[in-house]
Amino acid sequence: MQPEKLKSIIESILFVSGEPMKLLRLAKVTDATEAEVEEAVAKLNAEYAQGRGLRIVQIKDTIQLVTNPDNAEFVAELVKSEIQENLSQAALEVLSIVAYRGPITRAEIEAIRGVNCSFTLRALLIRGLIDRIENIKDNRRYIYNISFDFLKKLGVESVEKLPDWEALNKKEDVAAEETLEEITKETPEIV
Repeated sequence: MQPEKLKSIIESILFVSGEPMKLLRLAKVTDATEAEVEEAVAKLNAEYAQGRGLRIVQIKDTIQLVTNPDNAEFVAELVKSEIQENLSQAALEVLSIVAYRGPITRAEIEAIRGVNCSFTLRALLIRGLIDRIENIKDNRRYIYNISFDFLKKLGVESVEKLPDWEALNKKEDVAAEETLEEITKETPEIV
Protein backbone atom coordinates (compact mmCIF):
# COMPACT_ATOMS: atom_id res chain seq x y z
CA MET A 1 0.00 0.00 0.00
CA GLN A 2 1.18 3.52 -0.78
CA PRO A 3 2.43 5.40 2.31
CA GLU A 4 0.12 8.38 1.59
CA LYS A 5 -2.91 6.08 1.36
CA LEU A 6 -1.94 4.35 4.61
CA LYS A 7 -1.67 7.74 6.37
CA SER A 8 -5.10 8.71 5.08
CA ILE A 9 -6.67 5.43 6.23
CA ILE A 10 -5.09 5.65 9.69
CA GLU A 11 -6.24 9.25 10.08
CA SER A 12 -9.81 8.28 9.13
CA ILE A 13 -9.86 5.30 11.49
CA LEU A 14 -8.53 7.32 14.42
CA PHE A 15 -11.04 10.10 13.74
CA VAL A 16 -14.03 7.78 13.57
CA SER A 17 -12.87 5.67 16.51
CA GLY A 18 -12.52 8.54 18.96
CA GLU A 19 -10.89 6.06 21.34
CA PRO A 20 -7.32 4.88 21.93
CA MET A 21 -6.28 2.19 19.46
CA LYS A 22 -3.48 -0.38 19.48
CA LEU A 23 -0.93 -0.16 16.68
CA LEU A 24 -1.31 -3.90 16.09
CA ARG A 25 -5.05 -3.50 15.52
CA LEU A 26 -4.41 -0.68 13.04
CA ALA A 27 -1.92 -2.92 11.26
CA LYS A 28 -4.49 -5.73 10.98
CA VAL A 29 -7.26 -3.42 9.78
CA THR A 30 -5.05 -1.74 7.17
CA ASP A 31 -3.27 -4.94 6.15
CA ALA A 32 0.07 -3.24 6.83
CA THR A 33 2.95 -4.12 9.11
CA GLU A 34 3.20 -2.58 12.55
CA ALA A 35 6.40 -0.81 11.42
CA GLU A 36 4.56 0.72 8.43
CA VAL A 37 1.77 1.91 10.75
CA GLU A 38 4.30 3.45 13.15
CA GLU A 39 6.02 5.22 10.26
CA ALA A 40 2.70 6.56 8.94
CA VAL A 41 1.74 7.79 12.43
CA ALA A 42 5.10 9.56 12.78
CA LYS A 43 4.56 11.27 9.41
CA LEU A 44 1.04 12.31 10.40
CA ASN A 45 2.31 13.78 13.65
CA ALA A 46 5.03 15.68 11.78
CA GLU A 47 2.33 17.17 9.52
CA TYR A 48 0.15 17.98 12.52
CA ALA A 49 3.09 19.80 14.16
CA GLN A 50 2.95 22.37 11.33
CA GLY A 51 0.22 24.42 13.01
CA ARG A 52 -2.64 21.96 12.56
CA GLY A 53 -5.47 21.38 15.03
CA LEU A 54 -4.77 17.72 15.73
CA ARG A 55 -2.07 15.54 17.29
CA ILE A 56 -1.57 11.85 17.82
CA VAL A 57 -0.56 10.87 21.34
CA GLN A 58 1.05 7.53 22.08
CA ILE A 59 1.40 5.48 25.23
CA LYS A 60 3.45 2.36 24.57
CA ASP A 61 1.67 0.55 21.70
CA THR A 62 -1.57 2.55 21.84
CA ILE A 63 -2.34 5.80 20.02
CA GLN A 64 -5.20 8.30 19.95
CA LEU A 65 -6.11 11.31 17.85
CA VAL A 66 -6.44 14.42 20.07
CA THR A 67 -6.74 18.15 19.67
CA ASN A 68 -3.75 20.48 19.60
CA PRO A 69 -3.06 21.66 23.18
CA ASP A 70 -2.58 25.20 21.84
CA ASN A 71 -6.31 25.24 21.09
CA ALA A 72 -7.34 24.00 24.54
CA GLU A 73 -9.12 27.18 25.63
CA PHE A 74 -11.36 27.14 22.55
CA VAL A 75 -12.11 23.43 22.83
CA ALA A 76 -12.83 23.90 26.55
CA GLU A 77 -15.26 26.71 25.71
CA LEU A 78 -17.13 24.44 23.29
CA VAL A 79 -17.30 21.62 25.82
CA LYS A 80 -18.38 24.05 28.55
CA SER A 81 -21.17 25.42 26.37
CA GLU A 82 -22.28 21.88 25.52
CA ILE A 83 -22.54 21.07 29.22
CA GLN A 84 -24.31 24.26 30.24
CA GLU A 85 -26.80 24.49 27.39
CA ASN A 86 -29.90 22.39 26.95
CA LEU A 87 -29.27 19.06 25.32
CA SER A 88 -29.10 19.13 21.54
CA GLN A 89 -31.40 16.99 19.42
CA ALA A 90 -28.49 14.59 18.81
CA ALA A 91 -27.83 14.30 22.55
CA LEU A 92 -31.51 13.64 23.25
CA GLU A 93 -31.54 10.94 20.58
CA VAL A 94 -28.43 9.23 21.96
CA LEU A 95 -29.69 9.54 25.54
CA SER A 96 -33.03 8.04 24.54
CA ILE A 97 -31.36 5.14 22.76
CA VAL A 98 -29.15 4.43 25.78
CA ALA A 99 -32.15 4.67 28.14
CA TYR A 100 -34.40 2.36 26.14
CA ARG A 101 -31.84 -0.01 24.62
CA GLY A 102 -28.99 0.06 27.15
CA PRO A 103 -26.65 -1.37 27.99
CA ILE A 104 -25.50 -0.69 24.46
CA THR A 105 -22.22 -0.20 22.58
CA ARG A 106 -21.31 2.91 20.61
CA ALA A 107 -21.43 0.87 17.39
CA GLU A 108 -25.01 -0.20 18.15
CA ILE A 109 -26.03 3.41 18.88
CA GLU A 110 -24.41 4.53 15.62
CA ALA A 111 -26.21 1.74 13.73
CA ILE A 112 -29.53 3.10 14.98
CA ARG A 113 -28.69 6.77 14.37
CA GLY A 114 -26.56 6.31 11.26
CA VAL A 115 -23.92 8.84 12.36
CA ASN A 116 -20.84 9.03 14.57
CA CYS A 117 -21.78 9.55 18.22
CA SER A 118 -18.36 9.95 19.90
CA PHE A 119 -18.68 13.64 20.79
CA THR A 120 -22.29 13.27 21.91
CA LEU A 121 -21.47 10.30 24.14
CA ARG A 122 -18.60 12.24 25.68
CA ALA A 123 -20.87 15.23 26.38
CA LEU A 124 -23.44 12.96 28.03
CA LEU A 125 -20.69 11.32 30.10
CA ILE A 126 -19.41 14.72 31.24
CA ARG A 127 -22.94 15.72 32.25
CA GLY A 128 -23.22 12.49 34.22
CA LEU A 129 -26.32 11.33 32.35
CA ILE A 130 -24.76 8.07 31.14
CA ASP A 131 -22.11 5.70 32.45
CA ARG A 132 -19.40 3.95 30.44
CA ILE A 133 -18.22 0.51 31.51
CA GLU A 134 -15.77 -1.91 29.95
CA ASN A 135 -17.29 -4.53 27.71
CA ILE A 136 -16.36 -7.92 29.17
CA LYS A 137 -16.97 -9.54 25.76
CA ASP A 138 -14.57 -7.15 24.00
CA ASN A 139 -12.19 -5.16 26.22
CA ARG A 140 -11.41 -2.73 23.37
CA ARG A 141 -14.94 -1.33 23.44
CA TYR A 142 -17.24 0.17 26.04
CA ILE A 143 -20.87 -0.33 26.96
CA TYR A 144 -23.07 2.67 27.76
CA ASN A 145 -25.94 2.72 30.20
CA ILE A 146 -27.96 5.48 31.81
CA SER A 147 -26.70 6.80 35.14
CA PHE A 148 -28.38 7.25 38.49
CA ASP A 149 -28.22 11.01 37.89
CA PHE A 150 -30.34 10.54 34.76
CA LEU A 151 -32.98 8.69 36.76
CA LYS A 152 -32.84 11.31 39.53
CA LYS A 153 -33.32 14.18 37.06
CA LEU A 154 -36.34 12.43 35.56
CA GLY A 155 -37.71 11.51 38.98
CA VAL A 156 -38.10 7.81 38.19
CA GLU A 157 -36.71 4.96 40.22
CA SER A 158 -35.84 2.64 37.30
CA VAL A 159 -35.67 2.56 33.51
CA GLU A 160 -38.70 0.29 33.46
CA LYS A 161 -40.76 3.32 34.62
CA LEU A 162 -39.95 5.29 31.43
CA PRO A 163 -42.93 5.79 29.07
CA ASP A 164 -43.53 2.73 26.87
CA TRP A 165 -40.27 1.19 28.09
CA GLU A 166 -41.51 -2.38 27.78
CA ALA A 167 -42.57 -1.96 24.16
CA LEU A 168 -39.60 0.12 22.99
CA ASN A 169 -36.99 -1.93 24.81
CA LYS A 170 -38.05 -5.19 23.14
CA LYS A 171 -38.64 -4.08 19.54
CA GLU A 172 -35.87 -5.94 17.73
CA ASP A 173 -37.60 -6.07 14.34
CA VAL A 174 -38.43 -2.37 14.01
CA ALA A 175 -36.51 -0.32 11.45
CA ALA A 176 -33.86 1.93 12.98
CA GLU A 177 -35.52 5.20 11.86
CA GLU A 178 -38.90 4.18 13.26
CA THR A 179 -37.32 3.14 16.56
CA LEU A 180 -35.42 6.42 16.84
CA GLU A 181 -38.59 8.44 16.22
CA GLU A 182 -40.55 6.51 18.84
CA ILE A 183 -37.77 6.60 21.43
CA THR A 184 -37.10 10.34 21.14
CA LYS A 185 -40.76 11.34 21.28
CA GLU A 186 -41.27 9.20 24.40
CA THR A 187 -38.32 10.57 26.37
CA PRO A 188 -39.04 13.71 28.43
CA GLU A 189 -36.75 16.72 27.96
CA ILE A 190 -33.61 16.81 30.08
CA VAL A 191 -32.02 20.17 30.82
